[in-house]
Amino acid sequence: MGEETQSRRARLRTETTSEIKTIALKHMAVGGPASISLRAIAREMGMTAGAIYSYFTSRDDLITALTADVYESLANVLEAAHEGVPSGSATEKVLAHAHAYRTWAIAHPEEFRLVYGDPVPGYTPPEAGAAQEAEHRLCAVLLGLVAAAWPRAAATRAGCDYEWSDFRPGLVAMARESFPDLPPAAVALCLRVWSRMHGLLALEVYGHLRHQVVDPAKLYETDMRDLIRTLGLASPEENPVTA
Repeated sequence: MGEETQSRRARLRTETTSEIKTIALKHMAVGGPASISLRAIAREMGMTAGAIYSYFTSRDDLITALTADVYESLANVLEAAHEGVPSGSATEKVLAHAHAYRTWAIAHPEEFRLVYGDPVPGYTPPEAGAAQEAEHRLCAVLLGLVAAAWPRAAATRAGCDYEWSDFRPGLVAMARESFPDLPPAAVALCLRVWSRMHGLLALEVYGHLRHQVVDPAKLYETDMRDLIRTLGLASPEENPVTA
């Protein structure tokens, strides 16, 4: 009986925690990240302020938990996209990654804005913990693409003099642990790939392409194929450029 009671309590706590996060994202969709308030969420759920603080000790604690969830969710989506490519084609893997990233962002604009939009007023992300670990996992997914293509891409990196000191310690530790044979220039290339994928997509998510482009997906596809070609991510026999 005691175990059943504990199990029921654990299940209810998990469900309540999930509901708190869902309402926080809903409030953020209406008023932006600054609108996240534990007291407002408690009122909507019919909870006392004291009760909700037993789930999250502060608004910042909730934001950190949401951020970790977002990074983990996106990492899962991108890893599944990589696994779904039947061939070893570098082009297809990069495109699968890019398409999955865009599909996720369009379907989850609030989550995208939380981790990639303006900083939440008054919130300082912790330097360590679940959120940073999840962010590094997400970065490792993209770095894996670059690592697979590095034997070819390295030839196009002549003159790119990077040292490990050019990057933050957390990123360096993740890269050297996950891909010990990669040089600093490969990490720089990874960041360039991410910036290309992210830049055009951010314009779309924030509505800046609404009055300029009829089909944002077509523009994104073209840019991704150009990225593959210009950054040397495809083997010579592959032709990532569309007519």
